[in-house]
Amino acid sequence: MGVLLYAKIVLRIVFVILNNIYTIPTYCLWMLVLQPFKHLHPDFYWKMEGIFFHWLLAMVSMWSWSAGYDIVEVGDDIRCCLSCRTLVIANHQSTADVPMLMATFNARPTVLPNIMWIMDRVFKFTNFGIVSVLHEDFFILSGRKARDEGITQLRNHLHNSYLPRNRKLMILFPEGGFLRKRREASQRYALKHNHPILNHVSLPRMGAMQAIIDTLTPSTSANNKLSSNNNSTDSSSQSSTTSPAESLSSVTTPLKLSQHHSGGGSVAADDQLSWVLDITVAYPEGKPLDLPTIICGQRKPCQTLLFYRMYPIAQLPKEPEELMKWLFARWEEKEKILSHYYQTGELPVKEYCTSPMPPQRVVQDGLRFFILHMFFIASTYLHYRLLTYFYTLVW
Repeated sequence: MGVLLYAKIVLRIVFVILNNIYTIPTYCLWMLVLQPFKHLHPDFYWKMEGIFFHWLLAMVSMWSWSAGYDIVEVGDDIRCCLSCRTLVIANHQSTADVPMLMATFNARPTVLPNIMWIMDRVFKFTNFGIVSVLHEDFFILSGRKARDEGITQLRNHLHNSYLPRNRKLMILFPEGGFLRKRREASQRYALKHNHPILNHVSLPRMGAMQAIIDTLTPSTSANNKLSSNNNSTDSSSQSSTTSPAESLSSVTTPLKLSQHHSGGGSVAADDQLSWVLDITVAYPEGKPLDLPTIICGQRKPCQTLLFYRMYPIAQLPKEPEELMKWLFARWEEKEKILSHYYQTGELPVKEYCTSPMPPQRVVQDGLRFFILHMFFIASTYLHYRLLTYFYTLVW
């Protein structure tokens, strides 16, 4: 390791530590200052919280951007689903997946303030955990014993937080863990149940997705009627054959209140999911970035590809067995997509997307990063002076 590279790593580590020190406590203190509005004027409070949340995630986005780890978007044009209630599902390879998605959505002004992350409960106890608690993300319990309890809590969270806060995108990693940890167990399960052996992804778990679909979609009878009226095709056997723009009209057809599949209440038409956005994360040469690499920046600059495929919610089956087949089919397609990419260096976009957009590199705004840094530093100084002032009054 060269001296310059070593110095770069040390400087980046110091910077990221300092960045955490003057951003996360500042975010928490601003939320404390705004706390009275949470009860007096909740719409104002949550709007401000969303703005601060976006600014904070922009700091994380800057880490990968400053290291030269760019993101290139391919596949469907996702603009029409970003303002709708959308379930985002993605393969999960490493600790870099979340920062890369943050960086992707950071460049879109209205996404991160209204996003909800579904993550393992262990992340609640990291430095960023308090931020996710205040933003009301969902921490799901892992393990077989806690699975049913976790799913019940997720259903309640959708009713008590996701819907009242008017969140739009909901991020879920159905695999339930990193590829390197899940691959062996996934392959054993595949052998036992006669599923294809997957190497580049692991088989998804159904619990969280089934709960979301049950809670935030029309009843089975209403869904079938809508699908029939719009001549929808069952995407459990094939990818969407219409462009997202062409499908939008069938998704936004008004529906009356529908009962949850689980009997957990009813959801108004405006609160129902409109889209499922399937993201295939493809790292160069099949070598995923990770959070330490993003922080240290020791790996050469590279491009991570995000392959988007959109499915109108009317095309998804609701029955558990059929939904499992649909989701497994998507993951088998991911296996083929990633295998082709690792072998050829190109994603087979046209095989899986009828109206793909040209590849687009996600462009970050360096000036905006600088202004946000100045804001957080100034806020930290202001809070420090106020706290020391109140301390002198007490003591």
